Amino acid sequence: MDSPIWRWSAVETAAAIRQRNISCTEAVQAALERLRTANDDVNAITVDLSEEALATAQRADGVIESGMAVGPLHGVPITIKENTDQQGQSNPNGIPGFAHVMATEDAPIVANLRRAGAIIIGRTNTPEFSYRWFTDNPLRGLTANPWAADRTPGGSSGGAATAVVLGMGDIAHGNDLGGSLRYPAYACGAATIRPSLGRIAAYNASSTGERPPMIQLMSVQGPIAREVRDVRLALRVMANPDARDPWWQPAPMEGPRLYPPIRVALTEEPAGIRCHPSVAQALDTAAQHLERAGYAVEAVNPPWVADIAAAWRNLLMTDTQVMTAQAMREHGSDEINQVLDGYMAASQILDLNGYINALADRTRLLRAWSVFMETYPLVLAPVSQVPPFQQLEDLQGTERVRQMLDEQSMLYSINLLGLPAAAVPTGVVDGVPIGVQIIGPRFREDLCLDAAQVIETGVGILARQLWERES
Repeated sequence: MDSPIWRWSAVETAAAIRQRNISCTEAVQAALERLRTANDDVNAITVDLSEEALATAQRADGVIESGMAVGPLHGVPITIKENTDQQGQSNPNGIPGFAHVMATEDAPIVANLRRAGAIIIGRTNTPEFSYRWFTDNPLRGLTANPWAADRTPGGSSGGAATAVVLGMGDIAHGNDLGGSLRYPAYACGAATIRPSLGRIAAYNASSTGERPPMIQLMSVQGPIAREVRDVRLALRVMANPDARDPWWQPAPMEGPRLYPPIRVALTEEPAGIRCHPSVAQALDTAAQHLERAGYAVEAVNPPWVADIAAAWRNLLMTDTQVMTAQAMREHGSDEINQVLDGYMAASQILDLNGYINALADRTRLLRAWSVFMETYPLVLAPVSQVPPFQQLEDLQGTERVRQMLDEQSMLYSINLLGLPAAAVPTGVVDGVPIGVQIIGPRFREDLCLDAAQVIETGVGILARQLWERES
């Protein structure tokens, strides 16, 4: 391969290290050099771990020289989001008042990545409390979209997506409560998978209490990468067991084979809201690639999306009001509290009876999708019904926040359902990436990634277009 090492996929880098074509130190040095040249313009990596990463790479080279067996990511440079415990590092979650919160042990996902041989080169930016589709906070500052400075890089894993698409690491860790893996991947032209609830263990020992119930049910950890094959590899590593998360399930990574043609439901107006023309074109592009590969794509809307979106808002904001709003009001900036006001205004804060009934009604919504997916195992849908937002657009007032929640209804509905969904780019429109998501049955991430791979093969690796603009 004659391209710079930082442009290689994680699969290629790991193979080259195992075959001794390059060293772990060379792979890490390439990523760190890219960090030094690219990060100042975007502020994606907020904690530079160069010294530690190089020392780890040298030890990893010693393992290769010894002939010992190595993990599937041995020597591959990665990043970790700054809301997840990494031993010896602070876990501020974008809050100046939490900058002193130090992790005494690795979160499950960090431990699994390290055991696989991955080398952490830095920690990535997140909004305050990881609660926005924009990545800005008073502790670390604003992260820019690498394609267009006037657009959001997404949130809350905006630093992760920006870093990986620019080549600062081959795999970026993120998490997804309301689209925080898929939306940054969409805005930055990367690929990702929002895994099923229970696929990847989650736990932060630095937290002072347990997570609110709906965050336990709706938030997941996962990878963002430039290529679908890297997402698949990272998912396997991240999904290893950890007893600290009782939600984790020992589900197989591949399910029973589905005989072709696999039927795909194409949803063009989720919750009755029409997609922007560029998003509609992205769906059409993805559908054409799937059809050429033998999938049977039909224009049909899945059930109850508007109800699911409303349930996500009402349940999550009720949880927030009870368990986290006081901390947000006390420690958060005026900006995050303005956004929180908008979320609250667009939601119904439930009393105990309402909360219990809404939580019980989640089963009806899950059942409807489960039955629907017996006929349509995959759903092709927008990540967002509009192109990536203008930077900090959620600060335009309560009514704009309400509109944005409507425009993202398909994005966060999947969190309430706990289903897997892959996001993959389909091209660039007006200078910014555009893409789609593919939703599958529970624990069938393999089906989602298979379809995403078909689309990526037809479209190409979008990050390469970004690199070409630099030359």
